[in-house]
Amino acid sequence: MERIPKLYVESENSQCIKGRKCVHDCLIILDNVEVWLSKGEELPEFIDLEKAKFLRREVYDRFYDYVDKTMGVVERDMVLILPDKRTRIYLRKGDELMLLPVEGFTKTLIANVGNRVRRGDAFAAVTTKKGEIHYLKPPKTGTVVFIDEVTNHPHYIYYILPEE
Repeated sequence: MERIPKLYVESENSQCIKGRKCVHDCLIILDNVEVWLSKGEELPEFIDLEKAKFLRREVYDRFYDYVDKTMGVVERDMVLILPDKRTRIYLRKGDELMLLPVEGFTKTLIANVGNRVRRGDAFAAVTTKKGEIHYLKPPKTGTVVFIDEVTNHPHYIYYILPEE
């Protein structure tokens, strides 16, 4: 059974909090403190609503809604929690992702979300109609943060966060 990562996206505090109660699962970041709250939980007293950053839980499949698809730039702060529940990937507004398409007759995905792919390592393979196999390799080392299955074509787009 494949598990899906959790996605938290920067939102207005009014979308997360009514009074001092959470209306959605959310992550609140104030300076270097993170507070994880579930729907219906009370906001701790030390949280200043004006200074805190609120990230609301979002459906992971909507990840691409928060990335500029032409430039690959992240449009809002996001936190991905991988299925192991220990690994977190922080994406900041303005981070540039590599958007790498996987197109061909037959496609084989090699790297999954959360995998680190090094420059020169294959993250996917495509087979042509002639039976030739081509391995796709990223131009830079990075971490796979999303794989978009393009709905109007049977193709994929890898979203990879490059390392500095």
